[in-house]
Amino acid sequence: MIYINKLSEHVDKQVTLKGWVYNYRSSGSLVFIEMRDGTGITQCVVAKDDVSESDWEAATSLRQESSLEITGTVKADERSIGGHEIHVSEVKVVQIAEDYPITPKEHGVEFLMNNRHLWLRSQRQWAAMRVRNEIIFAIHTFFQERNFVQMDSPIFTSNAAEGSTTLFETDYFDEKAYLAQTGQLYGEAMAMAHGLIYTFGPTFRAEKSKTRRHLTEFWMIEPEMAYYDLDMNMDLAEDMIRFIVGKVVEKRKNELEILERDISKLEKVAENPFQRITYSEAVEQLKSKETAEMLDQMIEDRKQEEKDLKQEREEIKKEHGSAKKWRKKQIDQRVIEIGQRLDQIEEDYRNIPQWKESA
Repeated sequence: MIYINKLSEHVDKQVTLKGWVYNYRSSGSLVFIEMRDGTGITQCVVAKDDVSESDWEAATSLRQESSLEITGTVKADERSIGGHEIHVSEVKVVQIAEDYPITPKEHGVEFLMNNRHLWLRSQRQWAAMRVRNEIIFAIHTFFQERNFVQMDSPIFTSNAAEGSTTLFETDYFDEKAYLAQTGQLYGEAMAMAHGLIYTFGPTFRAEKSKTRRHLTEFWMIEPEMAYYDLDMNMDLAEDMIRFIVGKVVEKRKNELEILERDISKLEKVAENPFQRITYSEAVEQLKSKETAEMLDQMIEDRKQEEKDLKQEREEIKKEHGSAKKWRKKQIDQRVIEIGQRLDQIEEDYRNIPQWKESA
């Protein structure tokens, strides 16, 4: 058995793949199976004349997410996914999937979250998890190469570290305990022993706001360095960000393309030094006429966007009643997306005037 991401090493050789049906279509005496195995996706072509009668019957019985084993010859083909395809000689069905709920069509967020364990198999979710894995690996690589000691801080604590209003309180053997808001206090103590340390783990904040800027749980990097001054701190932060972004672009370009990310912007982050200004210069810029005008323009832009989105929502809702089933699903998904964006615009309406006032 080999993995799909290694097919380029086996061109014109016979291989066996084990995985799941990502997509499937048939055309007369041919069956086209898009097969995934966790490392990638490849097309497998089953010709009726090239396989046994039982294998052809097995190939034509497949459904999305059925598990199977494929044996065949690797052929280079730039038109195919990944630049290769398998000319199949044997098909073995491990299990036929029944009524797999997540089809290639659009689905609402609530439906997808209710089927999260299956949604993880989709290509975009697969790509996101691969990028996340690369980020985590790059974080540890960056600090380990610079002689930092990694430490783990407790998840349960007996006191607040950032503010009592965002604490998750739990009953801990008849005493109060809280989910950790930060590992900073433990990290500072460790830095006095090791000089250079970092923590990287889950952090919890009981934030009441449901926006992209508020998370009740997230993973946080917290380095602590003895005898570092401001410039050294800024150097470390910049080097870390550029290192991580560079590694992700280098190792996960395919996944970023699946996620439709603008790689050129990430490349600029990795390749170009960050600009720096003094605190006084920053305050001056924030208080400038240009900044005030920019914030005013942001509000006007949000108002126009809000108007356009509400109009679009009304129009597609009118279409919903007479639309075909596949189109209704598209409309439902778009209505959800519009609602989420309108919530964000509402949040901006609250924040932008505060930014202007504080400036």
